[in-house]
Amino acid sequence: MLTFPEIDPVAVAIGPFAIRWYSLAYLGGVLLGWVLVKSLNKRLNPVTLTKEALDDIMVYAILGIVLGGRLGYVLFYKPGFYLEHPHEIPMVWQGGMSFHGGLLGMMAGMWLLSRKFKLRWLAVMDLLAVAAPIGICLGRLANFINGELYGRVTDSEWGMVFPTDIQGLPRYPSQLVEASLEGVVLFAIMLAVAYGTRTLHRTGRMGGLFLIGYSIARSISEFFREPDSFIHFLPHWITMGQLLSLPMLLIGLYLVFRRDSRQTAA
Repeated sequence: MLTFPEIDPVAVAIGPFAIRWYSLAYLGGVLLGWVLVKSLNKRLNPVTLTKEALDDIMVYAILGIVLGGRLGYVLFYKPGFYLEHPHEIPMVWQGGMSFHGGLLGMMAGMWLLSRKFKLRWLAVMDLLAVAAPIGICLGRLANFINGELYGRVTDSEWGMVFPTDIQGLPRYPSQLVEASLEGVVLFAIMLAVAYGTRTLHRTGRMGGLFLIGYSIARSISEFFREPDSFIHFLPHWITMGQLLSLPMLLIGLYLVFRRDSRQTAA
């Protein structure tokens, strides 16, 4: 059995002021993603993002991810609770963020950015799709440090006891599984396609590839992850994560295989 590494969830503390690894994961994902998006944008002729759009894109991305992630958690996972306690919806420091909600929020943010600077929304999303696995990987590593979203009970050699688990049973380190599949593996695929082919010139294809890759990786990861205690399994032993990934898969397939994909499509 593996031993859970005791890493303080607080990265830096100065008096009452504390910065947690989870916050740094969000910030690091956005900053590294911005650097990659800027690099990819330079490879395009004409470029997708103007200089002004590049200056503003991080603000739109952060607001979209945070607001969408929180609202997604409220609506997808605990609507009944927050209907009775609406004052707790803004309390993001208590935890509760949804990836699928964050994705929708970021898409909305990029739509507003595209409207402001008269850009092609799908083309903008193609660039962000390549960078998205960076933030996903860092976020899952932060989940692991926090000892949250741990896996199902296992008797395998790579099970570990999480200090936050009141049952004290060995479980899969599902956060690391997700970081590997949804982060490292998916990032390697997206990077290889972006730099090794001309797919970025075909609007919607990279975004579609990301949706397909993430939905598959997330669905596999869900077999290791313990379902949320307030939801458990849905009918036929499907998890909420797998259910929410199904529309992503279908939209991704449409974007990749649609007949009207053209190099200069809007």
